[in-house]
Amino acid sequence: MSDNNKNNDNKKSATNTMTDRELLSEWEIDNLPNRLTIFRVALIPVICLTLYLCLFEENIFKATQKTLGYIAAWTFVAASFTDFLDGYIARKRNIVTVFGSFLDPIADKFLVVSSLILLQSLNRVNVLVVIVLVIREMYMTALRLLAMEKGLKVSVNQLGKWKTTFQMMAIPMLMAWDKPFGFSFPLVGTILIYLSFFFSVLSALVYTFGLAKRITEVRQAKKAKV
Repeated sequence: MSDNNKNNDNKKSATNTMTDRELLSEWEIDNLPNRLTIFRVALIPVICLTLYLCLFEENIFKATQKTLGYIAAWTFVAASFTDFLDGYIARKRNIVTVFGSFLDPIADKFLVVSSLILLQSLNRVNVLVVIVLVIREMYMTALRLLAMEKGLKVSVNQLGKWKTTFQMMAIPMLMAWDKPFGFSFPLVGTILIYLSFFFSVLSALVYTFGLAKRITEVRQAKKAKV
């Protein structure tokens, strides 16, 4: 066998090895971003339990209601921080896995939706606000899946980021439900959750019109070819 053939075989072998490594890394579960995501999911029952105990009127729970609220609030803050941290680490180290791509957005939705439902049960959030925020999450997920399936790229607007920012600030304040040093968590939290409500509706409309415009452009391009 000639040296050229040997070199070609070596190159093919190296290419196949790299492909196998990329495939394995894509399906890897045990990495730091995924561990943080799993940890975030594990914190959700803690938040749910502490808020659920606030529903009871018995003296033992009523006396510790403020403490339970703060436990839920700080746990929510910790869970939200892991969301930022796992994304930062994944981008920094260029880690993209099937497991992370699946679990990370679901973990965020589980965290927010379960918190909102329990806050509504405590009469700290208007029921219509909760319904709209939850339906909006389901609606946007369906739209993004449709866009992905059809290979359509729609630019993400900043309104959604504002919605998330206000929401993540409002929820722990509504969980704590206290007035430390005269600062009213209930009042500020309520204002922030209504701002989140406004931006959630607005961002969903903007994304919907953007996707509809993109679909129209694709259809017109196909008609022009015919």
